[in-house]
Amino acid sequence: MMHECNVKVRFSETDALGHVNNTSYFIYLEEARVEYFKQFDPHCDIKDWKYVVVSIKCDFINQAFFDQQLRILSRVSHVGTKSFKIEHLIVDAHSNQHIAKGEAVIVYFNFETQQSEVIPDQLRLELEKELVV
Repeated sequence: MMHECNVKVRFSETDALGHVNNTSYFIYLEEARVEYFKQFDPHCDIKDWKYVVVSIKCDFINQAFFDQQLRILSRVSHVGTKSFKIEHLIVDAHSNQHIAKGEAVIVYFNFETQQSEVIPDQLRLELEKELVV
């Protein structure tokens, strides 16, 4: 199942060349990821945060510009023992033109012990429901 998150490009996210600066895409992906987490972990709270990004990448396909409406489509693409992968696609909200694609590997993490942990069964079930086969 795809999760959708909409973003309107702010002026501060553009650079001297007039397009969205490459660092801004990682902020968009983070916003989409956090919103997506709430879908399969409704008790997702910063006081009890259990997720660490251990790898992230973004491939830039087309430029985006100030005031452009973007849609970030996210889906779980892999579930491991202690980690899972989320794939993202950023498209123009009106034309559906592909702007960028990315992925993030997330580890289930205990901040008290500073150790990764096995994904709990209930969360694993929710993540596996999201897998697109």
